Amino acid sequence: GDTITIPSGATIVNSGTQTGFGGTNTPAFMATLSGNQSVGSNGVNTKVAANSELFDTDSAYDNATYRFNPQVAGKYFVFGQVMCNGQTASDLSIASSIIYRNTSVYKYAMVDFRNNPGQIVSPTVNAIVDLNGSSDYVEFFGNVYVEDGAGMRFNATYTYWGAYKILT
Repeated sequence: GDTITIPSGATIVNSGTQTGFGGTNTPAFMATLSGNQSVGSNGVNTKVAANSELFDTDSAYDNATYRFNPQVAGKYFVFGQVMCNGQTASDLSIASSIIYRNTSVYKYAMVDFRNNPGQIVSPTVNAIVDLNGSSDYVEFFGNVYVEDGAGMRFNATYTYWGAYKILT
């Protein structure tokens, strides 16, 4: 327990082990799909069923409800990518990745191919979100619109989302 006062303008050089400095970027998690997810409704925001956790430092991600509810207040960097597939080439018109905060759209990224439809696209979205550490949560949605209204899906290989607390 000694206290050392470092005067203003001084430089600290450490050649040994340091502890107690800075902070950690937790709670943090990253999740992905365990398999391709069929999208039942054309052009409707659909929650991404990311049931496979790559990591979850504080058990704040629920892989049954696909919701991140950290019990630590702060600012969080939230990110996600959904790979949207149409059934056939030249069928995909619109694809979106969407972050929800509680029950509302918070940030939205969209690719619009209506004048020249494609088949696959992976829009990414990210945001810094204030969460209160008790009741606030974030969720991740995608939206696919295809010309024939059939065969929409989220591809498991390139669909993921996550979040981590940022130091402020």
